[in-house]
Amino acid sequence: MDRVILHSDMNCFYASVEMLYHPELAGRPLAVGGDPEKRHGIVLTANYPAKKKGIKVGMALWQAKQACPDVVFVPPRMDLYLRFSRLARELYSEYTDLQEPFGIDECWLDVTDSVPLFGGGRKIAEEIRRRIKLELGLTVSVGVSWNKIFAKFGSDFRKPDAVTEITRENYRDLVWRAPAADLLYVGRSTRKKLATLGMLTIGDVARSDPELLHSIFGKMGYILWVFANGEDRTPVSPESYVNPIKSIGNGTTSPRDLEDNDDVRTVIYLLSESVASRLRDNHFVGDTVGLWVRDNGLYSFCRQQKIGTPTNISDEIARHSMCLFEEHYPWTVPIRSIGVRMSGLHPDEYCYQLDLFSDVKAREKQFKIDLAVDSLRSRFGHDSVLRGRMYFDRVLSGLDAKAEDHMIHPHSYFESGDRTGTCRIMENLQTYE
Repeated sequence: MDRVILHSDMNCFYASVEMLYHPELAGRPLAVGGDPEKRHGIVLTANYPAKKKGIKVGMALWQAKQACPDVVFVPPRMDLYLRFSRLARELYSEYTDLQEPFGIDECWLDVTDSVPLFGGGRKIAEEIRRRIKLELGLTVSVGVSWNKIFAKFGSDFRKPDAVTEITRENYRDLVWRAPAADLLYVGRSTRKKLATLGMLTIGDVARSDPELLHSIFGKMGYILWVFANGEDRTPVSPESYVNPIKSIGNGTTSPRDLEDNDDVRTVIYLLSESVASRLRDNHFVGDTVGLWVRDNGLYSFCRQQKIGTPTNISDEIARHSMCLFEEHYPWTVPIRSIGVRMSGLHPDEYCYQLDLFSDVKAREKQFKIDLAVDSLRSRFGHDSVLRGRMYFDRVLSGLDAKAEDHMIHPHSYFESGDRTGTCRIMENLQTYE
């Protein structure tokens, strides 16, 4: 018997919440994206009138203003959005305890065991859609299918305020005819590679040889083939499930463009202090440094490097991150966003081989300095202790990167997917053979 999976996606979520608190702006283009005077941030989301004028998520604020001169910007209020997200999930919990968030505004629901009580998947989806509108004042698009991938496709298929059911009878007409880019995890680079192979639609991917995809994309090729055929068996995690920590990172959109290495170094040290402090809070050291960069043309790249000695020392994380940046960024245009991440986590009592050329005593002193800074900031606030370089540019260094009230933690499909579902890809392939 097939599962019944829903994917609920709240339409233009941040903007829709803001419209509830700004009824005087009804019908006007609105975008959530920070302070246009300070140029802090980009467009996080926009309502439908703004989207019709050409405003897109990820645009710089000045670009959005050029596309739509009468757009109204409002700064993000993450505490408010988190509250509405929790209210929505409380509503979902009346139908199932198998609900897995995919970001703050999206959620998968496994309602298989609820069907005998509430009716079929489409009926449950329609009831959720109606209740979200009535009780929260927001609209949702809900996809219904027998697997998570097609359920998400369904929620994207018709917007806003709609329910789309993808069944074994209609998926070839609805899903397979859609562009390959509409499949989860087919980004710009993957789409281009698929196009060179003549695979322009999801159906083309589904009908292709999985071994060919594997030869080009590695394991991800098998995953895309399984996704396209609707054979992903990844379970929906219970609402109480907490994923183990696999990495700790932080990123920011700078209040102004970063023009040179000194600007970048200031922000990297700020982020590295946050990452190192979180590592110490959770009693971890990491042996892999990752860096994420996006310029003001919205080109982005990620790089990571394994380091010889696991660390949770802010200065070491910053120096390794800066080396990655200097090695890989050619300075073609100014930079808008940067992120620093540590992975390859081990308990902080982890035993490792010492480097012959490391100054162990100096590392111990640096670690104790970091602990002292943590203690002072916890008592007197983040700005009570700052590195000297932070005083050269108080605009760039003004963010408390560790503050939780402005942090939204994104979710990856593979956080829980690799546990029992996608790891069965080869089993799925053997079934087809």
